[in-house]
Amino acid sequence: MKHAPTASGTRTPPAGGLRRRRNAWRDADVERHWDRVADIYVRENARVSETHSQRFEYAVPRLELFPDARILNVSSRDAGAEPYLHRATPNVQTIHAEISGGLIAMARRLHPTAAQVKLATYSQLPFDDASFDRALSLETLEHVAEPHAFLTELGRVVRPGGVLVLSCPPATAEFAYRVYSALLGGHGEGPHRFPSSRTVRRLLVETGWRLRAHEGTVLVPVGPRWLRRAGERLIQRFPTGLIGEWGIRQFYVANRP
Repeated sequence: MKHAPTASGTRTPPAGGLRRRRNAWRDADVERHWDRVADIYVRENARVSETHSQRFEYAVPRLELFPDARILNVSSRDAGAEPYLHRATPNVQTIHAEISGGLIAMARRLHPTAAQVKLATYSQLPFDDASFDRALSLETLEHVAEPHAFLTELGRVVRPGGVLVLSCPPATAEFAYRVYSALLGGHGEGPHRFPSSRTVRRLLVETGWRLRAHEGTVLVPVGPRWLRRAGERLIQRFPTGLIGEWGIRQFYVANRP
């Protein structure tokens, strides 16, 4: 698999809509944040291990993997998706793409055989057109400086008919994040803007993706197990609408036409 940038670069997005929305930070600011917290990233996630690993348990089956499938995982953080992907389907070819050199070094210690690529920016991915069958993007969209450009690039590097599974906290999660950070600390999110589900759905459509499914999950991220499970039962009954929107992890499954 080649990993050099293509001459075609990013596809020209459609006029109007959300394409000009740019966040107030740069991708380099995101890189610096994750570099600063790389040494505590795994430890802090272990404090909420069930909530953290839920992203992999939910996302991997929806990738609809097959043997020798080519997968792009961006941002890969500590490459925590690696064992989930390979347990699900043998012989998949996964590239873990991450902007933080500190997290890449952490991932190398935890998963020494994982193939990793360092990103310079989310707005131009260093891969050929149609290089991948599947793309996995967990809790990344809220951090990128140019969300429209990032989703356009994912559409460029995934082949026609390919699948994207993306997760992102909704705007309603900002309050819960601030409360958690104030009480329990954690690694923080650094530069971010949690978008509404409506915004994410619109971005996917504008960047050429065909949305197949959207579901809110993780209504109660911390607390006793019985309470967290009760929250999941409730949100599973009402995965969209007001209750679904309060789930701190929104999942989107889309196809590349």
